[in-house]
Amino acid sequence: MKRIRGLLVFFMTTFFLNAQSQQAEGVLSKWKYLNDANSAVYKYFAGQAFQMLDKRERNLAAIQSKKGWLERQSRTKKILSEVVGSFPAKTPLNPVVTGVAEKDGVRVEKLYFESLPGYYVTAAFFVPANRKGKLPVILFCSGHSKSGFRSRGYQRSILNFVKKGFAVLAFDPIGQGERRQYLNNELRSKFGPTQEHSYPGNQHFLLGRSPAYHFIWDGIRAIDYLYSRPEIDTARIGIAGRSGGGTQTAYIAAFDNRIKAAAPECYVTSYEKLIMTQGPQDAEQNFVNGIYEGLDIGDLVIAFAPKPMLLVTTTRDIFNIQGARDVFKEAKRAYTWLGKPDGLEMVEDDADHANTPKNSEATYRFFQKNLANPGQAAPVEVSYFEESELNVTSTGNVYTSLKGHNLHSLAALYLKEVLQKRNPVKNEADLKARVIEVTGYRQEPDTETPFFSGRTQGEAYHVESYLQKSITGSYFPFYRLTPVHPPAKKSIVLLLDENGKDIAIQEGGSADSLAKLGYEVIVPDLTGFGEIAAGYIKGGDSWVDRVPNNLWYTGILVKQSLLGVRMQELSSLINWLSEDNSRIETIAKGILTTDLLHLAVMQSNKIASVLLIDPLVSYQSVIEEANYKTSYVLSGVPGMIAQYDIDDLINSLSDKMRVLLVNPRNGAGESLNALNQNNIVSLRRKVKVKYENASFKFLDNWYLQDRQ
Repeated sequence: MKRIRGLLVFFMTTFFLNAQSQQAEGVLSKWKYLNDANSAVYKYFAGQAFQMLDKRERNLAAIQSKKGWLERQSRTKKILSEVVGSFPAKTPLNPVVTGVAEKDGVRVEKLYFESLPGYYVTAAFFVPANRKGKLPVILFCSGHSKSGFRSRGYQRSILNFVKKGFAVLAFDPIGQGERRQYLNNELRSKFGPTQEHSYPGNQHFLLGRSPAYHFIWDGIRAIDYLYSRPEIDTARIGIAGRSGGGTQTAYIAAFDNRIKAAAPECYVTSYEKLIMTQGPQDAEQNFVNGIYEGLDIGDLVIAFAPKPMLLVTTTRDIFNIQGARDVFKEAKRAYTWLGKPDGLEMVEDDADHANTPKNSEATYRFFQKNLANPGQAAPVEVSYFEESELNVTSTGNVYTSLKGHNLHSLAALYLKEVLQKRNPVKNEADLKARVIEVTGYRQEPDTETPFFSGRTQGEAYHVESYLQKSITGSYFPFYRLTPVHPPAKKSIVLLLDENGKDIAIQEGGSADSLAKLGYEVIVPDLTGFGEIAAGYIKGGDSWVDRVPNNLWYTGILVKQSLLGVRMQELSSLINWLSEDNSRIETIAKGILTTDLLHLAVMQSNKIASVLLIDPLVSYQSVIEEANYKTSYVLSGVPGMIAQYDIDDLINSLSDKMRVLLVNPRNGAGESLNALNQNNIVSLRRKVKVKYENASFKFLDNWYLQDRQ
């Protein structure tokens, strides 16, 4: 017991020292054949996606009747409803027109409505100034522009529709235009639209719900508003949008039967081609377990069949053109069997992710034909409104003018519902079952023995290099530090350092300090850390705070998790270490504390103690904090809050082993103290917590009690 006390005290005094000696060479760099480790987890998720998509494709290929396609369509709509979630009862829209503008024969009413109580949607209703009779209308969905529908690219399309005799209702998606959520946030004020979606969208994912839920609901309520307008012929409602607006167009059309014709632009492709190229995009473009449940992007088209739809595409789009062609070919079969082979059309132009004159003309012609509004289809020159002329609120931002809810506050509200419905964890077996269900973890019966990759001798200890097979099919590296004069009673420390193993073994580093105390230390680089920290996908629509959320989203689509992968990797190490009945002490810092806790619950019979440095105390706090630490989500899993939280893991372990938390943190990464800690989690008395100002006497007293 004295050795354990020395371990903790000395470890805590040296853990935060800067590394000062030689740079480690790493392990994987010597194995040229294994240089795919950084892409392995993405390819692992992708491989599962391809298998699921292949199964779906075979199922669709077997459909050879109208009845079969109607059944498939019904099943698709049911799955879409399940993965998005049940929408709430409709509440009063309380629309308010704040102003009118007119230019070049176009009249605009600037307005807002409440798609949910206190959740304001800013919009503009465009009509021909000299309108006669009831008009067909286009619900226009804006793509990822900071100014929303006010950008000239989107105004060009909107005003052309009006010039051709259509009314247009254009609304701001959340995070864009006057609904930007982080303008006054010092930490997040530079967020673009995709980050405005993904950052709070992650909080919704943790609750088991895609933020697409709110994007779709805003569109449904916008159609409700159109039904209140006397100028509108509600039998002639169309929907169009480009990029992110194309996503909304495909979504809303699949969910709202009142739409008669749809033209998603620069979005529709196949998941296979998306995964092979850009990877999953920002949060609302991903459904929880979407691919796992048998869906592809093309199912949005099939759900709309046989009503008229035009796929508007470009050959150099970020949304792969071959995928768009594949969707068109597949969905064309559904339209044919459902009796409207000409109901699905596709136009493509040689361009990047952009609107072109050719595609614009095809879009106008499509709606003129299918909404019974004939005329000249060619684009015309328009007189643009200044962005400020189309502002609905006095400040140009709904949150400074009207306050109200944003995606984060809606997540916090939904959190309360989830917690009220969550059943308390009954016992250890119940908790393990929940962990398995959430993470996808499964304990392999046999563990492949790691292979030796070299040794460096030192005065106090030797460093051995190893590679261990990962569930991804690649290998992850680890070091084994063995003291020159090992103690008589063998004890091994499994150390997870979020800074990576090469930093840990430098002088004054965590592993170096432990080895000099006489402990044998195993320090790995698990997937996402150290030598394999790249995560394959860099940049893109979901790169927030240098964290590859899109890698996380890939796992979400196939009901897998980065946490589950690392649990499997840790399990293989623990299985190997326990072969000779060694006593295994475990230590983790920062992000990896959550991973260690999950694995310790599943393998508690093989672990003697758990020491957590800077641990996140709850995922509840990640949802409650407006400025949560983005990297925490990589050890989270959609829907976990509905099953358990971190305190459940800690409390379960405290019944079987010593557990110590040092400097616990909330979802924002801020250090807690004894007072506010109790407001966030409920820890059992036997769980020991050391706060920033705690003295080492605290540890002495703890171990003295253990020895008595």
